[in-house]
Amino acid sequence: MAENESVEEYDYHPMWEGLGMDVPAHDGLLGAVGQMYGSMFLTQKNRPASTSYLDFVASNIHSGRIKEMLDKKASGEAKKIIGSFCLYVPEEIVTAAGGIPVGLCAGADWATDKVEDHLPRNTCPLIKGFTGFKLGRVCPYIEASDLVVGENTCDGKKKGYEFFATQKPMYIVDIPNVHDERTLEDWKGEVKKLARRLEEECGTTITAESLCDAIKLANDKRRALQRLAATRAADSVPISGLDSLLTIQAAFMDDSARLTGAINAMADECERRNAEGAEGAAPKGAKRILYTGTPMAVPNWKLFNIIEKAGGVVVGEEACTGSRYYKDLVDESGTTVDQMLDAIAERYFKISCAVFTPNDQRMADIVQMARDLHADGIVDCSLQFCTLYEMEAFNVEKAAEEAGIPFMHITTDYTSEDAGQLTTRIEAFLETI
Repeated sequence: MAENESVEEYDYHPMWEGLGMDVPAHDGLLGAVGQMYGSMFLTQKNRPASTSYLDFVASNIHSGRIKEMLDKKASGEAKKIIGSFCLYVPEEIVTAAGGIPVGLCAGADWATDKVEDHLPRNTCPLIKGFTGFKLGRVCPYIEASDLVVGENTCDGKKKGYEFFATQKPMYIVDIPNVHDERTLEDWKGEVKKLARRLEEECGTTITAESLCDAIKLANDKRRALQRLAATRAADSVPISGLDSLLTIQAAFMDDSARLTGAINAMADECERRNAEGAEGAAPKGAKRILYTGTPMAVPNWKLFNIIEKAGGVVVGEEACTGSRYYKDLVDESGTTVDQMLDAIAERYFKISCAVFTPNDQRMADIVQMARDLHADGIVDCSLQFCTLYEMEAFNVEKAAEEAGIPFMHITTDYTSEDAGQLTTRIEAFLETI
């Protein structure tokens, strides 16, 4: 769908029905998310004009974008839609095989009663979220996916995927838990196995040309995100943390080439604001927060909204919905498929997920980002029952203390029940830094 075409001009209900969705429930979900989006994003002051593209993405995320992907399949331009829940699934390989890579819904509670018939109540919200979206049939990305590629980044996902595989065709990628030369070779083997599975699924052969093009497409998106991220070191910050978060969330779902153009336009505008000394999305002197912790899947915007409504501004995200997505590029010098697959594996192996032990690189990244972005404080957040990030929070706190950076840890979920308590805690934190 074109960016200037209104959602109201097209009736998507037949498309959703054709995907087997619970359309009345989905209408309710869209209404609730739309209201939340309006109260959080559209009330922001002094947003860059170029962020209007994010409003387009938000309004089309379950409608025009889905139609666009289905139309590409129908025309033969794309072979399959490949869904995933994790940054460790290389989008380059999906694209090179002729697939469309998409992130799947996982950022809200849905059909919790149905979920708890299959998963424990004390399962992390993200796992319960994507399971609920499937059981409730309200995520068009899940319903449109021909194959879901999972990964064993944590025990909860590992076991949760066993049930999810009864609902959708799945392929699981084995992520190593230690960074060393042996596990890197194992990981390269996993990446090549995934490539073969995607060739089989899509009925294509990955060629050096298709993989080269796919690597450049993904790298160009990362370069654009790096440009935008760099502008947030300025005071005043030219773009809010909310809009920056949504930009990364869109990177998992939107058309890559189109989004890359939009991100570069946002970077252009933010760079101009900085050069002119113009007032940004937050006033000069606003308390600057580096977020780190669990990823924030759409529409989990709660914490960022609270921080910025309290007068702070999020200047960076050390998270999978943040710097881990864009900070490293795939080496583009390879000429054969094997060389390029190795380069992809080496790039993804650098992601400092809390699944790794030890995970010193993440601590170093957090401190370096805080310094580069002139952060006044670090907010580390774990989703409830996320053992990996809860346990690693102690190391993050130690690293922050040694660097002399104020630190705050938060444990939360997808509900709004703790919003008042979080607001009080965050306001107090901002006052002390």
